[in-house]
Amino acid sequence: MQEEIKERMRQKLLTSRMEVIEALIAENNDFRSAVEDSGVKDLADIAANDIDARTLEAVGAKDRNRLLSIDAALARLENGRFGLCAGCGTRISQERLEAIPYAVMCIDCQSKSEKSRTH
Repeated sequence: MQEEIKERMRQKLLTSRMEVIEALIAENNDFRSAVEDSGVKDLADIAANDIDARTLEAVGAKDRNRLLSIDAALARLENGRFGLCAGCGTRISQERLEAIPYAVMCIDCQSKSEKSRTH
């Protein structure tokens, strides 16, 4: 994957991560307290650092899963696996990654996965 695209995806993921964290701080008193207790004052530091398990316990499953998905995508960027479908191993389309930068499957595999869960 081209460096320019990788960097754009990294920035998109970090921005998404910060948005989730900002929303959690605004909406969830337990999360806000956990962040304040961690001693980190800058939202950019919170967005760039790993959030510990105690802090994640304060959020709901949906928000926790989104943060974990973003962190996993950032790790895939680092290890060269970003943009490869976990189902079939082909490249995930650029359009899909632009829309959902933490996607782990191409549209075909995602559709098959969703269909198998509903049956």
